[in-house]
This record gives sequence, structure tokens and C-alpha cells, in this order.
Amino acid sequence: MVASGTLSLEEAYKAIDLDTITLLLGMMILVASLRLSGFFAMSTTRIMEQAGNSVLLLCAITATSGIFSAFLVNDAICLVLAPLVLELTLRMGRNPIPYLLAVAMASNVGSTATITGNPQNIMIGSFSHIPYTTFTLALAPVALVGLVITAGLVKLLHREEFQGATHLATVKPKIRVNHALILRALLATAVMITLFFAGQPPAKVAIIIGGWLLLTRRVKSKRIYAEIDWSLLLMFAGLFIIVAGAQRALLTPELVSAVGHLHLDEAPILSAVTALLSNLVSNVPAVLMLKPFVEPLKNHDNAWLIIAMASTLAGNFTILGSIANLIVVQKAAERGVNITFWDYFRVGAPLTVITLLIGALWI
Repeated sequence: MVASGTLSLEEAYKAIDLDTITLLLGMMILVASLRLSGFFAMSTTRIMEQAGNSVLLLCAITATSGIFSAFLVNDAICLVLAPLVLELTLRMGRNPIPYLLAVAMASNVGSTATITGNPQNIMIGSFSHIPYTTFTLALAPVALVGLVITAGLVKLLHREEFQGATHLATVKPKIRVNHALILRALLATAVMITLFFAGQPPAKVAIIIGGWLLLTRRVKSKRIYAEIDWSLLLMFAGLFIIVAGAQRALLTPELVSAVGHLHLDEAPILSAVTALLSNLVSNVPAVLMLKPFVEPLKNHDNAWLIIAMASTLAGNFTILGSIANLIVVQKAAERGVNITFWDYFRVGAPLTVITLLIGALWI
């Protein structure tokens, strides 16, 4: 974009939304601290130990993935949970595929609930300035209903795994836990979420909490830095620049007028357009592409909530719908478990349609 003269170097810098990058970085530091402390391994193992049968195990995994993803970015949660769930289900002698599908799909559904649930919501929060509490009150009910539907569809379409609610074999894997680090990271998480709901700027809160977590001698900072997905942060910066350049070059008055005739101010239409665009170009670019068409709408905040809901829930349609899905599939493949396109699609497609309908009607 700079080389072609579409944007100057200064304009390219200005196109990057630093609030989004800062919030993502702070959240990555927090999740890294929780993982290195052993919190995720300990909590996931204990939850799965308490599940007496396969149905309860499915519900526990769905709830765990959904709730963690609501506050701690779904991609990071899938990176942590997928290997844990895979290891434990294989040790129990269960078919891991339905449980891994629950991890991926519940992470997408659960992340709908808050601004910090996924990267596209983080961007929307930055663009729209919708308060954290307002955002959560609007979309958390959709996420909660969606999690119930997720567990129900996985069970319905994998009857052989859940027939008779089979009793599970007990497994007790060895886990390395640092209780002092766990308490510190959980305190940081509680303070961060409290400040979010208190109306403090999310980016400011996340980077301050992240900085505080780096001030410890119990774990070297370089171990936390190794957990941060630097390439993802760079990709986001690049996306901002590319979309800004494309808007400069392609956003003509004729195009704006043509899109205006689509009646994007109507919830069902905006939901459908967002869902379709998210599956064509992925959810983050879809949000960036829709931004110039949302700003002129009368009910600006409501439109952003619809886009957040639809772009996130549309991620469940296929394996390629979200990065979270690809993370789970990749982690499974590393252990020789093959989740095919059809394995995902036969659950994800109906789940997407049902949850999108519920979300559009609710908003």
C-alpha cells in the first residue's frame, strides 16, 4: 500500500489501531501467566475428574471452553485446552473428536459474550466505544443459549460416544503447579475483569495488568514472551494498513450507494451479510471491511453488536471459519487424531444457523 502510493508511511502508521494491538498483547501476557502457573491444566483435569459420565464430561468441556473464552480470547484458550482435552480423553479411552469439537465451537460461541472474547470483538470495542458492561449484557444471553445448543448438537450427532452416558475411567495425570503464581494470575484476572466492568478503557487495563504480571522472579519474562503470538499482532497491524489502503482506492460514492441499498440497518440482513463475508474472507477482515458502511447507520451501536455476534458465530460454519478451529484441528493432528471437514461441518453448520437466528432475533 505504501509502495503503490495509496498510503503514505505516516498514513499507514495511523491506520493501525493501537488500542486493539495493546489489548491483545495484555491479554496474551495474562493467558501466558495462567498457563505457565499450571492453572489451566489443574482446573481442566479436576473438572474432567468430577464428570462421572461422558455426557457430563461433554457439558463440562463446553462450559469450560465457553466461559474461559468469554474473558481471555478464544484463540489463546484453544491453544491451551485442546492438548489437555485430547490427552485426557485418550487416557480415558474415549473418542476425542466430539470433545475437541466442543472445545472449538464453545470457544467461538462463548467468546461472543464480551469485548475481550476474540480479536474481532476487541476491534469492535475499540471502534464503537461501547462500554464493556453494555456489550456483555447485550450478547452474553446469546452466548449462554449457544453453549447449551453446542453441547446438545454434539451429543445428538455423536450418539455412539454418548449412548447410555457411559461411566468414565478415572485418570490422574501428573501436573506441575505453582500455587503462588496461580494466586497471582487469578488475582490479576479478577482485578482486570472488575476494571473492565467498572468502565475503565480495556486496552489500558490489560497492558497495566500484563506489565504487573511480568514483575516477578518466579518465572522468567522470556518464558512469557515465548508464549505471545507476535506474528498474530503483526498480522493485525498489516490488516489495518491493507484495509485502509483498499478503502482509499476502492470506496467510491457509487459503491457506498450500492451497499446502502442492501438495508444494512435491518438486523437479519446485516447478520447475513456479516456471516457470509466472515466465511469468505475470515471474521477479522470482514469487520474491517464493514466499518465504513456501519458508521453512517442511525443505530450505530446496535449495528456493531450485530456484527460482533454474526462474525463470531459464523466462525463455526466450517473448519476454516475461525483461527480457533484451525488450532484445535492442528493440535489433534499432532497426536494422530484426524478431524475431517465433514466431522466439523455436520455439527458446525446447523449450530451456526441456529445461533445466528437466535442472535438476530435477540438483538
